[in-house]
Amino acid sequence: MAQVELIMPKMGESIAEATITKWLKNEGDTIKMDEAVVEIATDKVDSEVPSTAEGILIKKLWNEGDVVPVGAAIAIIGSDASAAVSNAAPAPAAKKEQPDETVIHAAKMAQQALSTSAVSAPSNGEAGRFYSPLVLNIAKTEGISMSELEAIPGTGKENRVTKGDILKYIENGRQSQSSAPAAPAVSAPVAASAPAAKPATTGSKITMMPGDEIIEMDRMRKLIADHMVMSKATSPHVTSFVEVDVTNLVQWRDKIKAKFEKKEGEKITFTPIFVEAVVKAIKDFPMINISLDGNNIVKRKNINIGMAAALPSGNLIVPVIKNADTKNLLGLVKDVNDLAKRSRENKLQPDEIQGGTYTITNVGTFGNVMGTPIINQPQVAIMAIGAIRKKPAVLETEYGDVIAIRHMMFLSHSYDHRVVDGALGGAFVRRVADYLEQWDVNREI
Repeated sequence: MAQVELIMPKMGESIAEATITKWLKNEGDTIKMDEAVVEIATDKVDSEVPSTAEGILIKKLWNEGDVVPVGAAIAIIGSDASAAVSNAAPAPAAKKEQPDETVIHAAKMAQQALSTSAVSAPSNGEAGRFYSPLVLNIAKTEGISMSELEAIPGTGKENRVTKGDILKYIENGRQSQSSAPAAPAVSAPVAASAPAAKPATTGSKITMMPGDEIIEMDRMRKLIADHMVMSKATSPHVTSFVEVDVTNLVQWRDKIKAKFEKKEGEKITFTPIFVEAVVKAIKDFPMINISLDGNNIVKRKNINIGMAAALPSGNLIVPVIKNADTKNLLGLVKDVNDLAKRSRENKLQPDEIQGGTYTITNVGTFGNVMGTPIINQPQVAIMAIGAIRKKPAVLETEYGDVIAIRHMMFLSHSYDHRVVDGALGGAFVRRVADYLEQWDVNREI
């Protein structure tokens, strides 16, 4: 039988593996070319793997919940013609239609090779046991040593420790499950910040009351929760606030938005304008565009702006505008609209939420005037943009001070006080405000 391996696709330079969340086809099902076979998840993005051949799904090589390296075979598909022969043949002939053991063995061997090369060396324990980057990050945050990690029973493929295994181990008291001697904490295979205080993993005991309902977190909410706790434990947050007069900006947008949409086929929102101002300020203060790797400061060359977006489910996702400093306002408008639209439709690619160097979040969308956002690690700063509201303000004129109705808003800038002092953090947000206040009302796009 002609057989084709369905391969875990490459989803971006920074993506080394994905988790199989749901098989959409069962063994024996007929599959059309480009038809979705399996759902996979990487970080916060769910996507589907389409078939690269038409035929019958002969063999699933992985189970739901397994973490699969990019480039590994995940299923075997047989051609339609061969399948037709198989269906018409008597029982002995059907035996020949079973998947070629040599092919499956080769797929497994390829997976084993990729599992050790697709991620950094620390992903393997002293005994050669594989650990995903997520498990290693949790172990590092919790101060779990490698010897302790290797003593945790794993429920994943080939007894791998899954995220659920390590979280259950932590919840059940850690050392009560393992007598392994203490050793240096596990180092994550990604650029991380300096060792941080261990975050609390359990809160106060909850007393259930009549009528209470228990709702289990979905996968994305669990990831967000872990990431937020890790960020607060890693970075000492400081937030500076600046009030901005954006009257000129509002009037300019009101004047050109209808003409712009007719000409470009795109709506111009305030978000790309804010992104442009942030990019200009980063060029003025490049030490905001950094990450911390132990005691080393990594100064980023590219300016990649993440824009936090709320999903219909209530969860949060942060698509990234790559190389934002190389794009004009029209280019930023197109990128912002495209990423926002595909975020709502759950059509983002995994690589499109990776590689951000600075993040903005628009809390004004919900009518909030300001906020204290949590840094999106491993970045060192994030800006919250408040709602634009009409307010009375004092203006200085050549004839003296006057009170006028102006469009005002707040910018809230949270930053990592280990590497960003108040002078830099405050000067940066003030510079963003200056770019917005000095908007040219006659600007052309």
